[in-house]
Amino acid sequence: MAERSLDFYSITAPGLERILADEHCRAGFTRLDVSRGGVAWRGTVRELYRANLWLRTATRVLVRVASFRASSFAELESRAAKLPWGRFVRARDNVRFRVTSHKSALYHSDAVAERLAKCVAAATGCAPAGKLRAQEDDDGLGGEQLFIVRIDHDTLTLSADSSGAILHKRGYRQELAKAPLRETLAAAMLLSSGWTPADQLLDPMCGSGTIPIEAALLARNIPPGLHREFRFERWPGFDSNAWLAIQEAATAGMLARAPAAIIAADRDAGAVAAAMSNAERADVAADIEIVQRPLSESWTPGSERGWVITNPPYGIRVGTDVRNLYAKLGSLLRTSLVGWRLGMLSASPELDRQVGLAFDRSFDSKNGGIPVRFLVSKSPS
Repeated sequence: MAERSLDFYSITAPGLERILADEHCRAGFTRLDVSRGGVAWRGTVRELYRANLWLRTATRVLVRVASFRASSFAELESRAAKLPWGRFVRARDNVRFRVTSHKSALYHSDAVAERLAKCVAAATGCAPAGKLRAQEDDDGLGGEQLFIVRIDHDTLTLSADSSGAILHKRGYRQELAKAPLRETLAAAMLLSSGWTPADQLLDPMCGSGTIPIEAALLARNIPPGLHREFRFERWPGFDSNAWLAIQEAATAGMLARAPAAIIAADRDAGAVAAAMSNAERADVAADIEIVQRPLSESWTPGSERGWVITNPPYGIRVGTDVRNLYAKLGSLLRTSLVGWRLGMLSASPELDRQVGLAFDRSFDSKNGGIPVRFLVSKSPS
């Protein structure tokens, strides 16, 4: 008997929607609808499990529970009482709601959350925790089920979070350097750059090692969610046998080693130590050469073809003038690494010009609240 298709929505950071959609296509997910903030799609419960395990640029994966019109609290409670809360919540669970409302009669988000929490408690006996007041980073709530509610022109859309902790939390990055880069953004840089696992890769300003570690995970076909738990594992109808089979298939497809060299360097000893520890937790320490080395030192490439992919300081991020650093980065590509390509995250056109290379703009997003652009140098003629 064929599995029932469900409606899902994968959330991502602004600007990464196209990259996330490409991930869906490569994973075999179909019936995609790309919009600002994410990708809507249809699939089975097993595909929901695979999405959480494999999507490298997603923030959360939601299940669409219901969509209906409600212009009064009485109408809201009447319709909410009939929803299948028991598919996502058990009696001892806590429940939280994140509510946004736009041009609707039900404009008071706290009041909406309170009414919905009351309906869930009545249906399941769970403990309603009310509205989740903080934003995406407020997710260290392992025992709580998050529901996301959007009301637009009196139409309410209710979604259940299947991920739990936000998906950039792979589990390996416990030690941070200055201005850390989210894993999902690092993965987006790699996926959109043109780099392939057959190419050498260097990050000369690696910080806590996020870009090289994400590159090693990609190169070895290791799922980003392999070492973490997900909220769907606590749902009443969770299919543990299907989940185990998906994990076993993923493990069987992993490569023993990365095909090409991956090098992580930083002038700061603390950053190098953090990168080493994080790489060990990700089980890719053997795939990455991690060295303490300033950008100004010359490099001897092991290949005529390769990539420098990095997240240099923006100046506004660390409070220093970094123009000379960008000039050294450009010099590295024109002298030691002739023929290599550069992909870098940048917050300033003025700093871009210091590099002295011609760039294509791959995507715009935010890093730590700062608007950034990912730039890729044009192919050498």
